Amino acid sequence: MKLIECPRDAMQGLDHFVPTDLKIQYLNTLLQVGFDTLDFGSFVSPKAIPQLRDTAEVLAGLTLSKTKTKLLAIVANLRGAEQAVLYPQIQYVGFPLSISETFQQRNTNKSIAQALVEVVNIQKLCLSTGKQLVVYLSMGFGNPYGDPYSPELVVEFTEQLVQLGITIIAPSDTVGSSTPEAIEVLFRELIQAFPKVEFGAHLHARPGEADAKVRAVVRAGIQRIDGALRGFGGCPMAADDLTGNLPTEEIIQTLASEGITLSINQAALQKSLMLAAGVF
Repeated sequence: MKLIECPRDAMQGLDHFVPTDLKIQYLNTLLQVGFDTLDFGSFVSPKAIPQLRDTAEVLAGLTLSKTKTKLLAIVANLRGAEQAVLYPQIQYVGFPLSISETFQQRNTNKSIAQALVEVVNIQKLCLSTGKQLVVYLSMGFGNPYGDPYSPELVVEFTEQLVQLGITIIAPSDTVGSSTPEAIEVLFRELIQAFPKVEFGAHLHARPGEADAKVRAVVRAGIQRIDGALRGFGGCPMAADDLTGNLPTEEIIQTLASEGITLSINQAALQKSLMLAAGVF
């Protein structure tokens, strides 16, 4: 199982700016925990996400010589991707493509059709620079806007991405609306239809919901899951104060109860949990 830690997702909706030095300290501790990937920052408009305007400075301060954890940066357009690929330390470029027309406009100020054009161009850029594109299918389990949604629609979007050669796709429960049943049904259908794709689960949840959602992910056969320590975060474009990321410490506990043991540095994990209280 690949565990993806998402401090970027946790920080982007904060009311306050986390000082650059504190970000660096926190991320360097996370790099010692043993996560597969660290979603550490984003190259997006500082006006849209001011909390992450220092991503390049943060990256320069990271100690990567003693970690196997890979870095992922989120972008919202080709311009952001052109910035991200300049850094050899970054292996993955992430892009949020929404199933919901309303949310695509809210999140990236583009229509779905325009966003798909961006995906095409970002994928070409990634292929030419040795990076790997990760596409997050926002509103992948429904949306509050009344836009069309069905598991079949997620399959249709996935088909388009597969045709572009994209091999890591993460349906995202942006507003925490998924149920364990819906998670299992969707992921089973996707795995059956696209066995060569690495599907990730980027889920949000209210307090007390994480355990059941993680177990549904395991039952479906998914091998990649996102979390954030203490469950902080959630998209500022789809705000719900009670809906955060899956708490990473709960993911680890639930996976252990399912017989899935991760290679985790417990001392670094506990230090990260302590630091998180000061960051958030």
